[in-house]
Amino acid sequence: MSQRADRRPVPLIPEGGPLWFPPEDGWRASGLLAAGGDLSPERLVYAYGRGIFPWYDEDTPILWWSPDPRCVLFPDELHVPRSLAKTLRRGAFSFSFDRAFEAVIRNCAAASRPGQRGTWLVPDMIDAYIDLHRLGLAHSVEAWADGGLVGGVYGVALGRVFFGESMFHIRPDASKAALATLVGRLRERGFVLLDCQQTTPHVVRLGAREIPRREFLALVRRYTIPASINLRNSAR
Repeated sequence: MSQRADRRPVPLIPEGGPLWFPPEDGWRASGLLAAGGDLSPERLVYAYGRGIFPWYDEDTPILWWSPDPRCVLFPDELHVPRSLAKTLRRGAFSFSFDRAFEAVIRNCAAASRPGQRGTWLVPDMIDAYIDLHRLGLAHSVEAWADGGLVGGVYGVALGRVFFGESMFHIRPDASKAALATLVGRLRERGFVLLDCQQTTPHVVRLGAREIPRREFLALVRRYTIPASINLRNSAR
């Protein structure tokens, strides 16, 4: 998309307004496609079902994104590096699903990130994902050691797509181990895609790769048919 096109005003969604986002053919290459609206469960589910997620901070309105390219991890392409495989084999962590969702998301909000000032997980965002968790749509994976929570991942499951949101670690490798455990569970349950949203060294080392946005959106349209696939049944 040209620089001229990128200078267009960002469409504004009124708070409490209709469930709407701009048509795909007008989306920017940067991924920013709208501002405003709200974080109601209905709007979040509507957004995720169209490959869109909220990402903003306390100094901006709600911003809605769909980057191009999109970083994804296909469960069958999971790669566990040798050092992480060794950590998993020696049982450094135990894992659970949806046992401590709120603790995971609050630890993600508190985690320091290189080059990032403050957090995008503002209180309204935390509350919104806790609501989705209570509705059975947002899920977490927890890594435990010595009786304490030392890492975790959370995200949103729609149909056969899991939209990863954030992860944290207190001990080395805990978040990567939790993510690898999540991908293994997704593969067992017939999920076809883990959306990583943005490319990071951590997810690339586990087998994630970038695909064009149009390809990602086609997969989302195909596989986010409303369905409830339970991740909670057992802990490891």
